[in-house]
This record gives sequence, C-alpha cells and structure tokens, in this order.
Amino acid sequence: MDETWDSIAEWYTSLVRDGSAMHEFFRDMLLSLLPQQLAGRHVLDLGCGEGVVTRALADRGATVVGIDPSEALITQARTAERPHPTGAAYRQDDGQRLDTINNESMDWVTAALSLNNIADLDAAIAAVKRVLKPTGKLAFTVPHPCFDAPGATSITMDGAVRRVVGDYLREGFWRSTHPQSVRRAGNYHRTVSSYITALIDHGLLIEVLAEPAPNERVIATNPHRAALPPFLLIRVAR
Repeated sequence: MDETWDSIAEWYTSLVRDGSAMHEFFRDMLLSLLPQQLAGRHVLDLGCGEGVVTRALADRGATVVGIDPSEALITQARTAERPHPTGAAYRQDDGQRLDTINNESMDWVTAALSLNNIADLDAAIAAVKRVLKPTGKLAFTVPHPCFDAPGATSITMDGAVRRVVGDYLREGFWRSTHPQSVRRAGNYHRTVSSYITALIDHGLLIEVLAEPAPNERVIATNPHRAALPPFLLIRVAR
C-alpha cells in the first residue's frame, strides 16, 4: 500500500524532533524572512506538519494557527503543545481552500516545504491571497526543483558525491521509493518558472528569491547537498 502523510506521521515527527539537520535548516532559513518580533501579528502556517515552524513563530510572539490536511500530523502538533504551551492553535484544513481562515485576517502566511505537497498550486496561491491582509506577506520554501526532480540521484565522481539532475521538465505527482524519504508519501514537482508564474499571475510582488547554501550540518548528513542549494526560498507581498 502506498504511504500517506497520515501513515508516516509518527516516523516523520521523530525525524524532525530528533534534530534533523535539514529540517532545522529550512526552519531557520524560512524564519530569516520574517521579523524577529511578531507580537500583535497574526500568522498562518500552511502545511504545518508536526508544528516545527508553528512553534517557532509562536515563540516570536505571533498569534499563530497551523493548518494541515493530515489528521495524524495535527494530532502530533497538538500533543507537543500540551507539555510546553506556546499558544499556537492547530486545525485540520486543506491548503487549497483554507476554509477555516477568514478573509484578510493574516499578516503573514508561511509554507515550509508544503506547497510542493499540494496538487493545485493556483488554488493554494489564490487562497493565500484571500486570507492575507492588504499589507500581508507570504514566505515559503520548496525543495529546490532543479535538484529534487523525479529521477534525481547521487553518484560518486572524482572522489566526491555529485547530484545528478532528474527529469526537471516533467511536472506532476511522483513518489520516492526510498524507505527513509518523506517523499514516499508523494510530492508534486514543478519547475522554478511554474512557481514564479503562479505568484505573478495572482498579482503578488516578489521581494526575495534566494537559494541558501547548505550549512556544515546539512553537508555532513547529506554530502550530495554540498555546493547545491537544498531549497528555494521566496517571499512575496500582496
């Protein structure tokens, strides 16, 4: 049977909370696009998973709600909140609709490696724009499309681990066969231009587009990431 986010929720939660270098890196890179102090700000964490970014936003003083379609992941997030309350709220919701979020109610929307798990990117961007205040902003990360396309792999060449680019132009749903990959639950590959075009089509202003270099911890645990950006990092204003 194919894996789902519900079926891998416990494994994924353990991965994140045991100090995954990649997850700490994407959390810190995403948070670098937001103010250090978020008191008085309302923030939506779209595709919150087990809450690693949501909790960090609450620690900065934000009134934050995390949404995710996976009931099992929302349960994990709520369980973490009980012994160490941050004030974050969690709801099961579809990122393509955001039915539980009011119009123009959010100062910020964050999406940490979640837009790539949504089938209809256009619907998701439209929903984000709807819930953002007129001065609101969206900050998100996705796996770098150039180096995590279907069929991408790693080889050793000249004594170094190198990344082999996969089927970059083949957009759509794909599932990793690696037993320790989060993408065994499924993932939607899109080109960089598809992400940028969707933002432009909805009238969002691109403020930051970055490809952060991996830190030493990421390289140590993922040597094929050396000299390659693991994520695409974008901030847009409504």
